[in-house]
Amino acid sequence: MFARYVSRLAGTLVAGALILGAGSAQTIEIHNTMSPGGSEEAALNRFAEIVAERSGGAMEVNVVLGGQLGSETDVLQLLNLGQTQMALTGGLFMSEYAPEYDAVSVPFVFPTFEAAEHYLMNTDSGAAMQAQARERGSLVYFGPQMRGFRHMTSSKRIETPADLQGLRMRLPQIPLWVDVWETLGVQAVVIPAPDIYLAMRTGQVEAHENSLAGPYTRQMWEVQDYIITTAHLSFPWHWVASARWWDGLSEDEQAMIREAVEAARQHGIAVELESEDYYRDALIDHGMTFVDVDQATFSKAAAPAIERAMAEMAPGVVEDIQAAIAATSN
Repeated sequence: MFARYVSRLAGTLVAGALILGAGSAQTIEIHNTMSPGGSEEAALNRFAEIVAERSGGAMEVNVVLGGQLGSETDVLQLLNLGQTQMALTGGLFMSEYAPEYDAVSVPFVFPTFEAAEHYLMNTDSGAAMQAQARERGSLVYFGPQMRGFRHMTSSKRIETPADLQGLRMRLPQIPLWVDVWETLGVQAVVIPAPDIYLAMRTGQVEAHENSLAGPYTRQMWEVQDYIITTAHLSFPWHWVASARWWDGLSEDEQAMIREAVEAARQHGIAVELESEDYYRDALIDHGMTFVDVDQATFSKAAAPAIERAMAEMAPGVVEDIQAAIAATSN
């Protein structure tokens, strides 16, 4: 199944939508910053296909990939203003709108995606995060979509935390990530995701961190030599909608979209699970070298920053993290 999607081209997928009354077609524009070819595109296209299957022309789904409308910050602003409808976005909105519940963004905290998902969807802390995202960011939250664990890519071989000292490393605009990695010794460089490749090519940065989909879809083997298996975070995508747009839909339209999102989310997770071995083999074939490190040594070196981050969380967050891990442990 996954092979069908890694070869698909970027573009716009137009689908019909549910007809609940007369009127001109309404467009659902949905964004993601990743390039075509990964589980993100697969999930978004499945969303459009499901809407088309259950529709009759009242809505059109426009899939926009590769950060064509700007960074995550730009899209969050558009969603807040109701100038676009939906996004499969990263976790920046949590650090902006609900930082005291943003435990999912702290490296080395959740051992599995399932634990993070349980925290977001089935705890009081997750419910509070969703409420604040709506109040402060005008976002309706549907759920997380798995990305493989994040690792480093680097232009030089990294084996221990000592090798990180002074390394220029691209990081997203998430302050706690910057703190964790600067505690590990890197020189953090914050640039938007669409600019990563050029920054590598020009030498502005020497390293970055991402799931294996990142270096594969961005063809990072052209500008990086090594993948360091730090496995520091399973940082999911998140399905969100503009509340300004959402509140104008009928209950039937909302129900149809929720069902389509859930089916697409599960499809994206399945594709991502299939993709990890594929990405690793493909990256090796393209000349990248995997350096398998002792992840515990990196976690120990980053502990002061992790403790600072957890100290700023709301009451009950630590207990909800522990409950989520316990509920999803085999």
